[in-house]
Amino acid sequence: MGRRPSTATRLVFQAFLDSPGDETYGFELVRATGLPSGTIYPILRRLEDDKLIKSRWAEVETETQRRRRRYYMLTAAGRRVAHAATVEQRQALRLLAPGLAP
Repeated sequence: MGRRPSTATRLVFQAFLDSPGDETYGFELVRATGLPSGTIYPILRRLEDDKLIKSRWAEVETETQRRRRRYYMLTAAGRRVAHAATVEQRQALRLLAPGLAP
């Protein structure tokens, strides 16, 4: 990641850092950050292209349907970049996003 990450990207990074060992999916990131899906998914695609996250598809069964869901996780390099991008603004980012831990 050659340029400084946008506030939206830093919000996504903070959501990942709040649960660094866990996989998450797009809608969870939408809820955590308060960003629209039209903002989240391009960020995820860019982070995956930069090898800062990895993803996998999984079958998810609910009471009424069966569908595929894409799960995302920070890579080791992604954790380093995410930490560096958010360290100075961690509290402010959490105040901006409704679903991030205070």
